[in-house]
Amino acid sequence: MKTWQELNELKKQYRQKVAIRLDEGGETALGTKKREIMVCAGTGCLSSKSRDFIDNLHLELAAHGLADDVEVVATGCFGLCAQGPIVIVHPEGTFYHQVGPKDAKKIVEKHLIGGEPIEKLLYHDHDTKEVISKLMDTPFYHKQERVALRNCGRIDPEKIEEYIAFDGYQALAKVVHEYSPDDVLDQLKISGLRGRGGAGFPTYMKWTFAKNSPGDQKYVVCNADEGDPGAFMDRSVLEGDPHAVIEAMAIAGYTIGANQGYVYVRAEYPTAVNRLKIAIQQARENGLLGDNIFGSNFSFQLDIRLGSGAFVCGEETALLESIEGRRGEPRPRPPFPAVKGLFGKPTTVNNVETLANIPQIFVKGPAWFAAMGTEKSKGTKVFALGGKIQNTGLVEIPMGTTLREIVEDIGGGIPDGKAFKAAQTGGPSGGCIPEEHYDVPIDYDNLMEIGSMMGSGGLIVMDEDNCMVDIAKFFLEFTVEESCGKCAPCRIGTKRLLEILDKITLGKATMADLDKMEELCHHIKENSLCGLGQTAPNPVLSTYHYFKEEYLAHVQERRCPAGVCKNLIQYSIDPEKCTGCSACARVCPVSAISGEVKKVYEIDQETCIKCGLCKDTCRFDAIYVH
Repeated sequence: MKTWQELNELKKQYRQKVAIRLDEGGETALGTKKREIMVCAGTGCLSSKSRDFIDNLHLELAAHGLADDVEVVATGCFGLCAQGPIVIVHPEGTFYHQVGPKDAKKIVEKHLIGGEPIEKLLYHDHDTKEVISKLMDTPFYHKQERVALRNCGRIDPEKIEEYIAFDGYQALAKVVHEYSPDDVLDQLKISGLRGRGGAGFPTYMKWTFAKNSPGDQKYVVCNADEGDPGAFMDRSVLEGDPHAVIEAMAIAGYTIGANQGYVYVRAEYPTAVNRLKIAIQQARENGLLGDNIFGSNFSFQLDIRLGSGAFVCGEETALLESIEGRRGEPRPRPPFPAVKGLFGKPTTVNNVETLANIPQIFVKGPAWFAAMGTEKSKGTKVFALGGKIQNTGLVEIPMGTTLREIVEDIGGGIPDGKAFKAAQTGGPSGGCIPEEHYDVPIDYDNLMEIGSMMGSGGLIVMDEDNCMVDIAKFFLEFTVEESCGKCAPCRIGTKRLLEILDKITLGKATMADLDKMEELCHHIKENSLCGLGQTAPNPVLSTYHYFKEEYLAHVQERRCPAGVCKNLIQYSIDPEKCTGCSACARVCPVSAISGEVKKVYEIDQETCIKCGLCKDTCRFDAIYVH
């Protein structure tokens, strides 16, 4: 592909083919009407046997002579992971959820041949029980705006033609033909795009520094080292829309004067890595990577570098060290990578989500992007919604959406009628947002003001059964394990901090330990070399600030209000509810429960190991924690 005209011709040809997915009529390039079955092939659904479903579907279509009339499209993550594997049958757009391998036969025989939808596989609204037959009609999507995720679940990520059909590489063509590097920077400035990796640094400013830094060689790097517990946004973009990242990196190369890019992605993402490799090869074969792109003087090459899973390599200077073949440890800054980065040359480092926004900014215009969000935080943000929530999955909302809207309207609320207690944003680097800030509009500045941070986009919801001291301990255990050990405040300080939290959860801490804990948190934040250490105390500080009464209960009363910390709880039997069925005694692994059938049973507190099996087994809610 040498010209913009050739790109447009290919777009027109394949737009006809994919129109069936957009209720646009759906004639294929060959002029014959053809059904399509879209199947989620993201990691989450693959783990639930969606690949087996796809294989069975091909067999059933062949057995019924429909192989040439129905196309099966393995696509990326639709977002509603709690209901996966997800299948959509076009042109009707019928949405099936939690589909198993054996359902392939039913879909072919009953739906495709019989013309009758399968009631059992249709989605029922959690509250109204109403049948919802189209995916985008579910409440999960009502307040979302998909920009970075626009093609996930809509295209086959292993076919460049489908990306092109949805305006793929139009932004790159426009940039190299119509814009100077300074024009690109002006457009990014108008858009207000800020880095989605956590710090929220203005993208145009980062690119400007790299463009203006002298150097005979410059580099563009994509940070796809997604290490936060519970985060899977970047992985899903690479699995579902890898060409968006490739196109954006080429635009960055044109802007700063770089001819080489690297995608640094963790090796634990095999599906993402494989689809990225396919996409890069397709881009090369079509002249969208390589020399003289679109007949211009601009040339750009792209390669992949695999990370070994070190969380610290999410920090950009440690990432650069890893690409260079050294141990992933952060460098002192300044100089910043835009001045002295990869191999000592000016380098831009952007995360996957940041890059995924860029092509749409140039296709639809910076004003379109800036119209979404808040005054200082433009556009949308992708969150990996997990924890105590009905609808786990990927959520992309306009900046300024409240936490309440995400949890209740999009996420479907807390299961089992439990009360919302807090939400953790930013993973191990972030903080907990309590119920008192449930209605704060989410953007970079608001989250910082309440002691949390945007981070890469993990959002873990907690209910009344979560112990906030235990939550802080969980995240700190992670950062202690992942610290590279280069600087003493992080290497030693986080371990001492974890020791104090251990004492608190064991019921051995004093009030002096709480004072020491708070002092140590501030010392680690102020003196650590990189962002890992500087943000490691955030979960401790935010939980101590908003849930201080829980810390005091652990220390002063030797009690865990949530009933989580084993050393501070007891299991007892309510004589009013016990029926003497003996079920609890039969499952106790240490024979701590005794009694006679049809009489009240008792628990020997000295023998009890507090495993909770008795409480889980009791059908009469007779066992309680105190």
